[in-house]
Amino acid sequence: MRVFTVFPLLVLPVLIYNVIAWSGSAFTSVDAVRERMDKDFLSVTMASDTTWDITPGHALIAFSLLMLFFELLKSTGTGRGAIINHAFSMVLFIVCLVEFLMFPAFATSVFFLVMMMTLLDVMAGFIVTIISARRDFGVSDGGFD
Repeated sequence: MRVFTVFPLLVLPVLIYNVIAWSGSAFTSVDAVRERMDKDFLSVTMASDTTWDITPGHALIAFSLLMLFFELLKSTGTGRGAIINHAFSMVLFIVCLVEFLMFPAFATSVFFLVMMMTLLDVMAGFIVTIISARRDFGVSDGGFD
């Protein structure tokens, strides 16, 4: 269970996107990735007899949001595992940022949103850690308590 607290869950959607982006060739074009992300792979009939078409991009964003939810729950911890998780989350965000800026296959809105979720995870983790550290040390606005 220790791996669960240290392992940033948002690495899963990033890995899935990497598999989709690099599955064609070593340097896949952004158009090829967009085509893979926008192809319907699941259709759900709604109560209104309308069909809801789900693409891999939609599913990846939904999965990323679910992982972000669990990451935010994990960010409330202040132990050693939580600090290591925050560091790994920062590394994951940097990797995502480099991929987004340097590789054409990652210049899509889907990957941008996944990357922003990794940034939110980093920010939430550090904010929660700072607030809880201030509380643990008894620091108030006027100085030490």
